[in-house]
Amino acid sequence: MPNIKPISDLRNYGEVLRHVSIGSPVFLTKNGHGRYAVLDIDEYKEYEKVLAWRALKSELDEGRRSGEEKGWIPANAVRTRLEERYRG
Repeated sequence: MPNIKPISDLRNYGEVLRHVSIGSPVFLTKNGHGRYAVLDIDEYKEYEKVLAWRALKSELDEGRRSGEEKGWIPANAVRTRLEERYRG
């Protein structure tokens, strides 16, 4: 069950933070609507990894589609392009 508290409970932030753990964030409401989430730092790091993986997967999928539609670039041409791009 989600742990939901009004933002006014932050006056006693130690009590709010006591309820935060991995897999159990605290959701803070403002005027009765969800506004913020307080996560354990390790859980947040995992969240960042998931976001990075999604972005990478999206780029890889786009590259695969492009290769299938427009043709593949030979590996030596890719190496040359990357060397030119990042030489400086």
